[in-house]
Amino acid sequence: MRYPEAAFVTSRRCFLRSASLAATTVMFSEAQFAQAVPQARANAVSPAKSAVDENRMRALAAWTALTLETPNPVPYGAEIVHSQSGERLMRATNAVGQEHDPSAHAEVRAIRLACSQLNSYSLRGYTLYTTCEPCPMCMACALWARLDRVVYGATIADAARFGHQILIPATEIAKRSDMTCVVEGPVERDLCFALFTNPNMQNTFKRWNSEKP
Repeated sequence: MRYPEAAFVTSRRCFLRSASLAATTVMFSEAQFAQAVPQARANAVSPAKSAVDENRMRALAAWTALTLETPNPVPYGAEIVHSQSGERLMRATNAVGQEHDPSAHAEVRAIRLACSQLNSYSLRGYTLYTTCEPCPMCMACALWARLDRVVYGATIADAARFGHQILIPATEIAKRSDMTCVVEGPVERDLCFALFTNPNMQNTFKRWNSEKP
């Protein structure tokens, strides 16, 4: 089955302020400073990119919200787009219950389906947007897929208020890898958090949390 629109399938990284950068200059040798500045620029989030991220997250949240009026509501939606062109490759939502698969998180499903569509194990050159900060499993999958960036909405701590979570930040997973993936968020956190507090979603959380393992 093809899923071109798979069925209910930042803190911003600000550039180092000049004052802070000047204050740290004394800590670097001339050679170290020459290396530090390009790295800071590489990690910066431009206003244009921030606006694009916000628009994409709003659209993803709205698409994910469509599940809230179905028998299987979920607050977790993910989207993979080309980092340069912005062309959407794949969307997916969490389908753990429907697929009886504990690994069927939105991010993992989007990555699987995107790789299948490209006939490649690598998603280098693509960005993953997700309505919630990836859990360690999903962030590890993003790293193995060689994604350029991961941009998330609500935080993993937000999600933990309503169900089980492994409370390790996505940035921490990325730091411990020799593979590079920029993690940015939260973006449109309040909007994404509203997916969790929707009355239909709240009733579903109660049902999930009452079920025996």
